[in-house]
Amino acid sequence: MEHFVVSARKYRPETFEDVVGQKAITNTLLNAIENNHLAQALLFTGPRGVGKTTCARILAKKINQQATENKDEDYAFNIFELDAASNNSVDDIRNLIDQVRIPPQVGKYKVYIIDEVHMLSSSAFNAFLKTLEEPPKHAIFILATTEKHKIIPTILSRCQIFDFKRITVTDAKEYLAKIAQNEGVNAEDDALHIIAQKADGAMRDALSIYDRVVSFSGNNLTREAVTENLNVLDYETYFKSTDFMLSNNIPELLVQYNEILAKGFDGHHYIAGLASHFRDLLVCKNQATISLLEVGEQVKTLYFKQSQEAAQEFLMQGIELANECDLKYKSSRNPRLLVELCLMQLASITFDGEKKNSERFIIPAENFISTETLPARQIAPEVKEIVQTNEHPETKKNTPVEIQLPSKDIKTEEKPAKLDLNKKKRPSGLSLKSIAQKKKHEELQKEKLALPSEELTEDFTEAQIQEAWAEYVEQLSGKGKKILASIVDTDKPTLVDKTIHIELPNDTMKIELKRAQGNLMNFIKKKIQNTTIKLSIDVNEKATKKYAFTTREKFEKLNEKNPLLDKLRTTFDLDI
Repeated sequence: MEHFVVSARKYRPETFEDVVGQKAITNTLLNAIENNHLAQALLFTGPRGVGKTTCARILAKKINQQATENKDEDYAFNIFELDAASNNSVDDIRNLIDQVRIPPQVGKYKVYIIDEVHMLSSSAFNAFLKTLEEPPKHAIFILATTEKHKIIPTILSRCQIFDFKRITVTDAKEYLAKIAQNEGVNAEDDALHIIAQKADGAMRDALSIYDRVVSFSGNNLTREAVTENLNVLDYETYFKSTDFMLSNNIPELLVQYNEILAKGFDGHHYIAGLASHFRDLLVCKNQATISLLEVGEQVKTLYFKQSQEAAQEFLMQGIELANECDLKYKSSRNPRLLVELCLMQLASITFDGEKKNSERFIIPAENFISTETLPARQIAPEVKEIVQTNEHPETKKNTPVEIQLPSKDIKTEEKPAKLDLNKKKRPSGLSLKSIAQKKKHEELQKEKLALPSEELTEDFTEAQIQEAWAEYVEQLSGKGKKILASIVDTDKPTLVDKTIHIELPNDTMKIELKRAQGNLMNFIKKKIQNTTIKLSIDVNEKATKKYAFTTREKFEKLNEKNPLLDKLRTTFDLDI
């Protein structure tokens, strides 16, 4: 049996050109080597599996190859790797410092790669500071870490920092496609895309998942095999769920969720994926953001099609509901009910009120009464009017109208049903009578407030304005609108260039007067027979009237109006 080598080791990049998704960093390092501008202390930081250690090894090999003509030499004796996770003490760093002093026997540089450098203790970091700041000419240090924030600032200030980024789904998929072609594996584009998404930006994880799925499905890598092996929900599941929501099909949606749980999937994973699906649909709504959708071309077409069917309001509200359910899932005592309630809310977003009168909720035909079966005296006048004016569009003849009545009010016997329409009851808000009364009331109000259609330009004076103003105040008081009457009567109106000016002491009174401004101005315009007049309301808090509260202030206020009061007080020696 031949020894199996995992793809992560078998296809580890040998040159900077083979490194996936880190073009900016690899080009910078190549230029630094060619121009002899390479720092002696480098820090490679970034997520796991993105090529930090690989780039460090390639760099260590490359800088020694520049000094010789033998390009096949790997200079393994000049490269020293130290795992800081297990060698994190001060003694380990002291041994390293002792080795640094010895120059290389072959090649120009000795390269020290310290992996997981953030695991070093504080004492080890401090012992390493002097050597890192002033290393020998033949020594180059390459530090690698996934947690830069744990490294002390004095170390960071002595290093040239390279931030490695996550591998994009597209780059990871393309690299997996090359490997599948080399291995003779027939892989579907969607299958590789799911593997790249599952890897979450780590190329090493993508290669590990690829090996696992190939072991399961053989040389034919399909989307179904990948989703089954990785236990991930296929995008078709979310497309189907969204279709049920858009059609308000709550029963089918709940049945589908039950099937998802029966297959062993977690409800939390499903609802989080549903929020991501809504996000992808929202991204497809605009051509400017469609590039943010990291899916294959075939799936992108499906996303675009469904995004045209789903309104933007539905998607925004759907993301909000799904995200709220996601946050509450772990703290809920009944997670399944929580998700089901969320699904029912999602399926009700686009529910139209017209659909409430569907066939399932229609009252059976036997509970309908035709107007032909009722005596003429039992038909309400408004119903008669509708019957008389209901003409068939083709025959232009009157047709009988069926009236839907609750079955509990009608006794379906052999005799014709009798309706006591003369009995005094409070009319329903939806009855024909109440609608007619409301319409009549609105027409009367419009007649009261309506102005002549033609423009009136009669001359008027300020005295006429003030007279009409006072009359309107009396009219408000007669109707019981005391507060509004007092607001209108707060100031005497003045006239400037066909504009009525009134000054109020606060904004609250101004708001109340503005609400009643329409009726007030209509009344004034009709009184003075001029429709070009306007109203300007100003607020002057300093103009607030001073009201007397004490006994002395009340007396002085009355004495201003009638000076004889003070004479009366002094004559009879009265106290205030």
